[in-house]
Amino acid sequence: MYQLMLVDDEDAVIEGLAITIPWDQLGIETVYKANSGREALKLLEKHSIDIVITDIRMPGISGLELIETIRAKWKGTKCILLSGFAEFEYAKQALENETEDYLLKPVEDEDLIRVVRRVQDKLKREWEEASSRRRTLQTVRDHLPLLRTQLLKELLTRSHWEERNLADRLALLELPFTPGDRCALVLVRLEEHFYDYNNRSFSLFQYAIGNIAEELFAGHFGLWHCMDDHDYLVLLVQAPAAAENAAEAQAILERLAAQLQKSVKLYLKGTVSVMVGQWTNAFPQGLRLAYEDAVGVLLRRAGNESEMFVTGSVPGQLIEVMALHTLYEPPLLMHLLEAGRWDEAKAKLSAVFRELDERFGESAEHIREAYYTIAASFSYVAHKHQRLLADIAGSAEDDSREGYALRTVRQLREWAFRTMEKVREDTIREVKDARADVVRMIQQYVERHLDGDVSLQAVADYVHFHPVYLSKVYKMETGEAFTEYLYRLRMNKAAFWLKSGTYKVYEISEMLGYQNTPYFIKKFKKYFGKTPQEYRES
Repeated sequence: MYQLMLVDDEDAVIEGLAITIPWDQLGIETVYKANSGREALKLLEKHSIDIVITDIRMPGISGLELIETIRAKWKGTKCILLSGFAEFEYAKQALENETEDYLLKPVEDEDLIRVVRRVQDKLKREWEEASSRRRTLQTVRDHLPLLRTQLLKELLTRSHWEERNLADRLALLELPFTPGDRCALVLVRLEEHFYDYNNRSFSLFQYAIGNIAEELFAGHFGLWHCMDDHDYLVLLVQAPAAAENAAEAQAILERLAAQLQKSVKLYLKGTVSVMVGQWTNAFPQGLRLAYEDAVGVLLRRAGNESEMFVTGSVPGQLIEVMALHTLYEPPLLMHLLEAGRWDEAKAKLSAVFRELDERFGESAEHIREAYYTIAASFSYVAHKHQRLLADIAGSAEDDSREGYALRTVRQLREWAFRTMEKVREDTIREVKDARADVVRMIQQYVERHLDGDVSLQAVADYVHFHPVYLSKVYKMETGEAFTEYLYRLRMNKAAFWLKSGTYKVYEISEMLGYQNTPYFIKKFKKYFGKTPQEYRES
């Protein structure tokens, strides 16, 4: 859907084009109106407008000056000029400003529709080109560090990966890692000195330590690093393919990690604790377990002491944490519910209960862990919508709160899916009710201000919504575009007043917000097939 703006200092011209052209059939979602170049620029600052149709001669900023400004500030916006003067100089300047077309007033509807369709086709081609593989790859390169960090954080917290999907992402991000690679983890914990700085400075220190690590490890190992949720710098170290002596590789790794610790103190004047893990061939499937073990080792052996250097568990001795991993893997249930991604939330719950069944059986403690986390997610979403979970879930929530209804995985599963369905239905109902309230506010405002400014922008300002959102909501709830509703309402009001015989035609025109009576008569005849006078006499 496209956004379009009409610019002309004559209201009759703007209103004529706004109502007579079937914009919604052309895929135009919103038609903005401006009576001057200055007003048009203000609208362009506030809204993303794709097509501007402007008159040439206007007080203040002319149409040509407006287009020149648009070309400089909004390069993606296409401009069409309207003029009552077939002068070569105007046409020449229009071409110089890359105007899409130059139409003479009075413009025929068919001609304008043809030009708008052609401009839309051009916009579509440009968007397709912008989203081509070449542009996509360039965007990836521009954001390579961030994307690499995000992927590594995912690998540290997820158990299962589809091999081909991961291989594609690694290749796209130019990371020379492959499944089965021999890898080790090194954790670097920044300590008290660094926390005396603000967030920006702290991030710069993290970045600097990552750079030092890259310099030290270069020529020995491959390196990929990120900051985790504990504010630890996590280094994923890759052994060279030719390395055969594991003990020697471990010794080099520990030596380089110790050098990193010393370099941070020497160059950045702060201390860090370091945990060096053991080599494993479990990339990527075993990475989460190795990471959890590394964090646990650092916490148990280093504690709150500063400048500690510890080594991790040996291969084969990693202790699996007895936690419900699926419950805490991103995306979290809370975030899926908040975003309204109900199918994914359902799949998340299914995976949690599958893990409960397969790993923990009927462990009462793990059932309680799952319940409290799931219930907290439901409560969070309910509270975000100004509701209590007990009001939504009814007796099911009351029973579970008493603690006697959820002793088995089956009971928890039934409660969770039943409660989620109630939360979903309540959320959908609330959204629908809110939209209905917006429609009522729109119609009340239009009814009260029919003789004044009832443009989409004016109504949007009144209800405090973006015009595009307002237009979508109105069409979704009523099945009728806002402009169609306004046109129908005006014509029905006109017909009623004409039948009552109380008002003259020009008075009805003014009462309906038409400043130009002949234009009102034209619109009335288009709607009813008769002029106002003919309608009154019939």
